[in-house]
Amino acid sequence: MLVLLIGFVLLSLLILTVVMGASTVYVERKKLLSVADGAALAAADTFALADVEADSGAPVPSLDSGSVRGSVLRYLSETDAYGRFDQLTVGGGTGSPERRTAHVELSAVVRPPLVNFLVPAGIPVTVSSDARSELRR
Repeated sequence: MLVLLIGFVLLSLLILTVVMGASTVYVERKKLLSVADGAALAAADTFALADVEADSGAPVPSLDSGSVRGSVLRYLSETDAYGRFDQLTVGGGTGSPERRTAHVELSAVVRPPLVNFLVPAGIPVTVSSDARSELRR
């Protein structure tokens, strides 16, 4: 009976560490996605009035990939995102591929609170977000 009890306790502790690790990864991914959303919104507002093109009767802002990337880097440093996330990097797809939408890719490494043979020490997480500015009357 004691052997079964010890086995049950060990199995319960193992399941608990996996659930804690998965929960930590999920919460950190949601936090990183929130930062990516904010960076995309900030980058979508980097157009200038001189860059506005008139297509089909409505003004359309035009974005530059370099200014979008610069705005994302500025947003991350102003919000101290580098201090909140481990190994935070801006992905190569960050920019404005079609000059209308700001696309942001962020990657970070999540460190679960308990590490064992089922839960690795660092889990990479990548998120992406898009934002578009529209001019209206």
